[in-house]
Amino acid sequence: MNLHLNGHHLEITPAMRDYVTGKLDRITRHFDQVIDVNVTLSVEKLIQKAEASVHLSGKDIFVESHDGDMYAAIDAVIDKIERQ
Repeated sequence: MNLHLNGHHLEITPAMRDYVTGKLDRITRHFDQVIDVNVTLSVEKLIQKAEASVHLSGKDIFVESHDGDMYAAIDAVIDKIERQ
């Protein structure tokens, strides 16, 4: 699984990187062939936004979430991916 983590108006800290990779391990339990994952974390005024694009064999999934806390936005994105 290739992980691309980008920050828009935000510096990605090692703690954030570890948190995202830890949460993405839950996805590999549900999907066998995860090829590529693109995660973009951004800040617009007081809104924290997380977007994820997951490329599976034969399917692409795109989800996004907005929250006041970045870690809550990441949790919501992972939950949406698991539901799909």
